[in-house]
Amino acid sequence: MRPPTLSAGPDDRLNEAGVTVLEAVCVIAVLALVALVTLPGLPAGTSRARLESYAAATASLLKSDRNAALRRQTVIETEINISSRFVRSGATGRIVNLPDDVALDALLTARCSGYPQSSLIRFFPNGTSCGGALSLSRSGASYQVRVNWLTGGIEVVAVTRT
Repeated sequence: MRPPTLSAGPDDRLNEAGVTVLEAVCVIAVLALVALVTLPGLPAGTSRARLESYAAATASLLKSDRNAALRRQTVIETEINISSRFVRSGATGRIVNLPDDVALDALLTARCSGYPQSSLIRFFPNGTSCGGALSLSRSGASYQVRVNWLTGGIEVVAVTRT
């Protein structure tokens, strides 16, 4: 007499499908637990490197406005809007928008070459400017974009807090 063999009938296929669903549920549960543990450790908001790139983009915009004033032999005004946290080029209209967690502060002159100042940095055809400093900061990091009034030069400086 021959021993009975297992058949691959319809009942066996149902058991295999149940195991596959159970495995999928277990994998999803493990992934959810891993995400629950690791996500709070990820930094929220703007990183220090990203803040530095915003400062560099702002400096680039100011430099292009200074160069446009020299090239066109006309006054170019760069707008600084502190409440909306953006800097707009007077030459190209390009805008650097800052995210909500980045604070923008500006130190600008009250008057410049007979012009009343408000929220503008003016670049003149001879290369000079009204000067000023823009501060971009978030918790733990701060950068200043400084505009020299005499030379019109722009520099980005990391500010250390003590």
